[in-house]
Amino acid sequence: MAAFTRRGVLKTLGTAALAGSTGIGARQGAAALVSRYPIEKGASLKVLRYKSFVQAAESQFQLNTRNFVDQSGVNVSLESVAIPDVPAKAALAANVGAGPEIVFGQYDMPHLYADKCLDLTELAQYLGDRYGGWYDTCQRYCTSDGRWIALGAYFSSYCVVYRRSLVESVGFAEIPRDLPGFLKLCKALKARGAPVGFALGNAAGDANTWCHWLIWAHGGKLVNEKNEVVINSKETLAALEYARELYPTFVPGTLSWLDPNNNKAYLAGEISLTYNPISIYYVAKTSPDPALKAVAADTYHDHLPIGAIGRPTEMSAFINCWVFKHTRYPNAAREYLRFLLEREQYEPWQRASIGQMTQTLKAYEASPLWTEDPKYTPFRDGPKLSLYSGYAGKLGAASSACREDFIIVNMVAEAASGQATPQAAAARAEQRARRYYRA
Repeated sequence: MAAFTRRGVLKTLGTAALAGSTGIGARQGAAALVSRYPIEKGASLKVLRYKSFVQAAESQFQLNTRNFVDQSGVNVSLESVAIPDVPAKAALAANVGAGPEIVFGQYDMPHLYADKCLDLTELAQYLGDRYGGWYDTCQRYCTSDGRWIALGAYFSSYCVVYRRSLVESVGFAEIPRDLPGFLKLCKALKARGAPVGFALGNAAGDANTWCHWLIWAHGGKLVNEKNEVVINSKETLAALEYARELYPTFVPGTLSWLDPNNNKAYLAGEISLTYNPISIYYVAKTSPDPALKAVAADTYHDHLPIGAIGRPTEMSAFINCWVFKHTRYPNAAREYLRFLLEREQYEPWQRASIGQMTQTLKAYEASPLWTEDPKYTPFRDGPKLSLYSGYAGKLGAASSACREDFIIVNMVAEAASGQATPQAAAARAEQRARRYYRA
């Protein structure tokens, strides 16, 4: 756990250490934070968050926190853990009313304890008015009964990541925008000896995102607007039949793939196409290895095809942040979140991620980052194209549990691989979902 105190920042970092860092460097004698909320005397905060996949973004986040400490005088203890470890630690804090006060989590997690989350409505309105408004999907994830219980930190947009030379070698100039064309491309790549690969294990990001897209693109959904389970439908069966045709184009082993596996397979040249955030390109582009730099030069990004529903149905990963009511320093907590999302801190943090972080506030679409390398640009548009986990119902304990239990992912994996017929896989998914939506 990293503990940042004002005295520690001034003593251990100093002007010279921070001058070489990206972003705004804290310095001795820096102007005090202009607070929107009066910070409580002697305030301190405990923050629980994921550890970023991109080290530069991790470093920038810590620098932003140090700058907040230096300017506000609020001491911050920062615990960074792997994403799968956040839910259990957050649930424990919510249940006992102690521990971390600020949590950075995924998707609809704050809806598990909406009544224990500090009201952030005024802060959300301030940031929305200042930075062009929040995306619709962000609002879905962050509001409950008209109240903002969380703020959107960022989306992690996904794109089709592909080797252009291989795609062109089988007669395609780009990723097809329709489902039949996309299937044809994948079959052609497989026939050429350049298989594709999509995660079908319990991968929180990589499997959830493309499997939900697959169902939604065909018009299927887990639940309807009334929170009625409707997954066992003709639209879902059509999606699963498509998955059965797509699966033979995959490299062997995807049934056990977790989030890191497709990155490794792509960079090793084992697959020609996958679905991922910008992290694959980031690793290849920043590597000193000439072979990986060649991979980066040949790597391009595009969005998934649009299916029968006639509009984009993508699913981006989503990181939000909230404050538990058990905090003794609610204004300090609000100020910390405001500080992180203001332009002076947010754009350097986003730049450090080179696109792994996609904005939740629309004004940041105009960040120069998105056009300085055309390969970044497709990721910029993910928030506009993304639906939300639990679509088209109301977010809550049931939607979160179904995602955490990988109901959609397991259904697609079973049908695609032939472990079950599409009918049997859809029926099992329906049965599993009803356990959570029975109320």
